[in-house]
Amino acid sequence: MNTPAVSIIDAFDDPELFAPWFPGPSWNAWRTILKAAFCIPLDDRELETFHALAGDRPPPERQVRELWIIAGRRAGKDSIASVIAAHVAAFFGHADRLRPGERALVLNLATDRDQAKICLNYVRAFFTSIPMLSDMVGRETSNGFELSNNVDIAVATNNFRAVRGRAVLAAILDECAFYQSESSTSPDVETYRALMPGLATLPSAMLIGISSPYRRAGLLHQKFKDHYGRAGDVLVVKATSKMLNPTLDQSIIDQALIDDPAAAKAEWLGEFRDDVGGWLPSEVIEAAVDVGITVRPPRPDFRYVSFCDPSGGARDSFTCAIAHLEKDIGVLDCLVEIKAPFNPTEATATIAGVLKEYRLKNTVGDRYAAAWVTDGFARQGINYKHSERDRSAIYLDSMAAFNSGRIRLLDNRRMVTQFSNLERRTSPIGKDRVDHGPGGHDDLCNSAAGALVQLTFKDWSQPGAAWAEIARREMAAMPQIKDDKPQPITREWAKGCVEYEMQQRGEIGPPT
Repeated sequence: MNTPAVSIIDAFDDPELFAPWFPGPSWNAWRTILKAAFCIPLDDRELETFHALAGDRPPPERQVRELWIIAGRRAGKDSIASVIAAHVAAFFGHADRLRPGERALVLNLATDRDQAKICLNYVRAFFTSIPMLSDMVGRETSNGFELSNNVDIAVATNNFRAVRGRAVLAAILDECAFYQSESSTSPDVETYRALMPGLATLPSAMLIGISSPYRRAGLLHQKFKDHYGRAGDVLVVKATSKMLNPTLDQSIIDQALIDDPAAAKAEWLGEFRDDVGGWLPSEVIEAAVDVGITVRPPRPDFRYVSFCDPSGGARDSFTCAIAHLEKDIGVLDCLVEIKAPFNPTEATATIAGVLKEYRLKNTVGDRYAAAWVTDGFARQGINYKHSERDRSAIYLDSMAAFNSGRIRLLDNRRMVTQFSNLERRTSPIGKDRVDHGPGGHDDLCNSAAGALVQLTFKDWSQPGAAWAEIARREMAAMPQIKDDKPQPITREWAKGCVEYEMQQRGEIGPPT
């Protein structure tokens, strides 16, 4: 493997290159990480720091293929990602490995374009402010710029389709623990897999994953489980914010730990969260999908219910779901999504028209902009009733029906993805909450679950297996009915079991 004319540490410490941006000893821990990743010998003090950050493993024996940095906020992650990108781009020495007309790519992928451009602006500052590098800059593009040595520097969102077909010199997965996609339940994994063939063609190509930790799932957590503290050409570093940036005010971190310990441990101490988990396994949700069926026409022999998730039209979608009960199975019949931007009055009229096709004069929905939504539907001849439960309670109530196979969904990929990306959080007092993750959406799945829950949990007039199953599940939780003798299951008793379950979650008060 050819060695760049200037090592990354020489460039990092050179006053004519990157040193002005990284002054003083506060960057020493980062300097150790860079030396280890690029196989530059460590002295005794740096070796001690390395083990504190990377666990009980030897330093890499050659430049690593993958570098994963798990660190708290304000630790300097974007600054280091940008200097790696600038260095590998400026000192690329393998143009002979490119096909005629081919250009190597240094790519920064983030949760959104605004986040990605933070790193791009840092890199651009190096190439515009450092005389040794400024002459290399050629044409500016909409998402980056080109260099005279056949290297392009670009930013993009975490779209696995956008990274295919390029020779990748370096790929930076910025805040990859928070990647979201409306079309995929695992956008981090799919992006990673799409990048690997492009990284395989260039010597010294490197993938850098750099993020604050989040839930104990996904690509970042898997890399930590598989490689932290283990020898090899994948280096995983895990650190608190203070370890990498000793200039931080400890009192800010201490206050955050008091205000929200679970969140602060992730954001400042670099710990994966124990209080955030998945709502349901993806395979359970996929099993409920009737493949190829995107809508079920209205039928005169079914009684329908509906649920709406309104929006003002600027950002979120306005959605509505219609469902019916058939042999104790909740069946989703119609799912309407009006994507932003839109006129709220026109959107309400459109959804009201669909409701009338299913003979519905009433609908249930959340309390968004209560007066506006109620009046808007009333003008269309629809009575809009506010849901007694918030979205978290709706999701929790629908879990048993999903797990027991008593729900049939339409084949709507965005809805299925939203269901799969829901997160379940446990509070310090043990009460669960379910909602979408940071930057995510749940407009479609909220409407779908809201309609289905009305059928499988709220309609006391429907006896049968659904109530029997709930009743059996509650037997162990009700001490007054624990007995060796079989208990009769009646509709009234089942209703009491469900009310008891609601009391346990704090949704209704105890019986008077």
